[in-house]
Amino acid sequence: MSTPARFDRGHTDDLMSFLAASPTPYHAVANAAERLEKAGFRQVAETDAWDGTSGGKYVLRGGAIVAWYVPEGAQPHTPFRIVGAHTDSPNLRVKPQPDTGAHGWRQVAVEIYGGPLLNSWLDRDLGLAGRLSLRDGSTRLVNIDRPLLRVPQLAIHLDRSVSADGLKLDKQRHMQPVWGLGEPREGDLIAFLEEESGLPAGEVTGWDLMTHSVERPDYLGRDRELLAGPRMDNLLSVHAGTAALAAVATADSRLGYIPVLAAFDHEENGSQSDTGADGPLLGNVLERSVFSRGGSLEDRARAFAGTACLSSDTGHAVHPNYAERHDPTHHPRANGGPILKVNVNNRYATDGSGRAVFAAACEKAGVRFQTFVSNNAMPCGTTIGPITAARHGIRTVDIGVAILSMHSARELCGADDPFLLANALVAFLEG
Repeated sequence: MSTPARFDRGHTDDLMSFLAASPTPYHAVANAAERLEKAGFRQVAETDAWDGTSGGKYVLRGGAIVAWYVPEGAQPHTPFRIVGAHTDSPNLRVKPQPDTGAHGWRQVAVEIYGGPLLNSWLDRDLGLAGRLSLRDGSTRLVNIDRPLLRVPQLAIHLDRSVSADGLKLDKQRHMQPVWGLGEPREGDLIAFLEEESGLPAGEVTGWDLMTHSVERPDYLGRDRELLAGPRMDNLLSVHAGTAALAAVATADSRLGYIPVLAAFDHEENGSQSDTGADGPLLGNVLERSVFSRGGSLEDRARAFAGTACLSSDTGHAVHPNYAERHDPTHHPRANGGPILKVNVNNRYATDGSGRAVFAAACEKAGVRFQTFVSNNAMPCGTTIGPITAARHGIRTVDIGVAILSMHSARELCGADDPFLLANALVAFLEG
């Protein structure tokens, strides 16, 4: 029996706002927290003692957020239902000594983060955003959301072979953006950001900064059935998980599980950090939730044994120009519903019992779903699902939304798939 759908195209409209307002993982978790606050959640500090009261709570750490809702009557051994996602996307990130240039051009030194499609960053107007660390130990978010930088491509007249041989980019020599004319001066970029942020000169002592395309997300196609935008891998899932958790917490219809959103940083480079899925953050939060409600190690073991996680990350829609790169019998399509991701070599954590969990949620939500399997001749990517399963001993299922242009500065999906995913996540979190 299906439940009434909670989300429609209005969810996709809101996703576009979320993408535009979240150029970095730090902005993404701040925006997710703001949405949860409106649903009655409150932030708790990891350094404080936690109480076992019911209601919604969340922890912020860098570019990661873990949020959970304890319903009335929850026991110490009550299991969790977790939606996992990640907040980071491949991009160009500012180096520790950013001021550089040559031949009358002022440039910003950047390092390649993750595995971006480098050509998608060429000749694109870029903003600059991230986190500034201040002299007093506090941090401040900064977002220069206007054309500031550009990675100029070499004119074809100076490289006639590019048409025949294809574009070949050296990550060090060819990807440094320009941002003005003149000779580079040490401290210029950070001084500019201090001024833009209303900070005194010399106040910034550290920074985590990255570039982003300033082009707005928008509907695409004759019938506006597609959505084009940045960072859908994987803020699409972060947004859907946030919306689903808020909806479930607001309804609180005698939940038999404790619903959780865990959105990690650093998935694109291996998840091995204090804010990544391979770090201790999620396990610490779940354990402290058990113990704050008077639980023991036995209760913790019982809760984890009954827990399930949907690890939601984008996957590959069948590409009309490269269909041979896909498995011949598994062709996920845009607007075909969320995808179940399967790989027998455990690049995804899904097994038969996990498939049944996801199928039940989709049936309850009245949402169709598709299955993604890699072509045997192609290496399969991975995500946080296997890490979550192995680190915490939690049954985990890898799912997501099928997109094109993954890891591009601007990606493409079906405009219905974001809200179909959100509706399935609501049904899953409800249990």
